[in-house]
Amino acid sequence: MSGTRTDVRSGADIAHRSARRQDRVRELVLDALESVRGQAREARVLDCGGGSGRLAVPLAVAGAHVTVIDISVDALAVLRRRAVESGVADRIVPVQGDVEALPGSMTSGTFDLAIVHEVLEVVDQPGFVLAEVARAVRPGGLVSILAVNPAAGVISRALAGDLVAALAELRGIVVDTAASGRLAPDALADMGRAAGLVIEATSGVGVFSELVPGNRVEAPGGYEALAELETLAASRSPYRDIAARVHVLARRGGNPGEESS
Repeated sequence: MSGTRTDVRSGADIAHRSARRQDRVRELVLDALESVRGQAREARVLDCGGGSGRLAVPLAVAGAHVTVIDISVDALAVLRRRAVESGVADRIVPVQGDVEALPGSMTSGTFDLAIVHEVLEVVDQPGFVLAEVARAVRPGGLVSILAVNPAAGVISRALAGDLVAALAELRGIVVDTAASGRLAPDALADMGRAAGLVIEATSGVGVFSELVPGNRVEAPGGYEALAELETLAASRSPYRDIAARVHVLARRGGNPGEESS
């Protein structure tokens, strides 16, 4: 009986943490949209692999025109339904296709913002894919990159006592930008620079929320303290380097800006 309660609580805790991550990623992307939004026209966004509309719909609600390319027909069907339900079907263009082979019409530098979230670690040629995405963005436009941070997996497995799995995870981290797999944060930044992008910000998403036991968060003041911890740690090294996800915001050359790490 008690075991059942633990399982249910764990499931709810996982769902809550996932929702918090999604909320934070949405905030980052909407902030990026605001920074590229033009005065005379609506912003044009390319969402690579975002078929279900988790980001495309909020962006469209915010006034952007969003093109979504995804290989999954089912995911695009979910996107269409969400777009209709939110009243933004006229601002979203679903395209069934492979992000590893973007159509030429998408790489002509017409987008203000491109999103490539949790894609680079699962494609065969991440550097090539990011370079193509960079070409899709106009000079001065932004690319939002999000990847699962393998360092977080190593730490969580070690803390759980599974040292063999932690060692295997560590050995599998990719530091070579020409390789595919679980990409180290530095590899992401190097890949962006190789694609002609200027790295403007690197932040962690889910620094402590993946490590803190759920019952501790539920203690008085726990949620508030965790939220402030996440906000303060997200852009500070070494905390951001162990976050569950790494977010890199990069600008295509053509607009002045200093690189930050």
